[in-house]
Amino acid sequence: MPETGYARIIIKRWWPALIMMALIFIFSAMPSDDIPSFGIFDFSIKKLSHMIGYLILTRTYLHGIGKTRRGAEFVAWLLAVLYAMTDEFHQSFVPGRSSGWLDVGIDSFGAMLGLLPEVWGKYQRKKRFSD
Repeated sequence: MPETGYARIIIKRWWPALIMMALIFIFSAMPSDDIPSFGIFDFSIKKLSHMIGYLILTRTYLHGIGKTRRGAEFVAWLLAVLYAMTDEFHQSFVPGRSSGWLDVGIDSFGAMLGLLPEVWGKYQRKKRFSD
């Protein structure tokens, strides 16, 4: 069956999110023995990595949804939080790894940070037009 123009657009918009989801899955599937330790900075570096990963995931979701669509920011954030929950569930089956709500919270915060440019930009445009 030939690929339609619509399917091409969907693939073009969503491939970054699919790649990011795959990367998160791959890192989550690593047993604890295969993950490097960063000494006294271990906790900070790993939690910062969570935030950055979900910041990027949210940006890719926003790209897939379309930044100009109404409610796009909320949907992108919600998708990231739901993926964080499924990722923690997946991680609970990986040897030496654990899952926890703290990580979901950190991921959610990173996702929220990923939306700041859009939210700030919309606020500035609205402010400019109301003056």
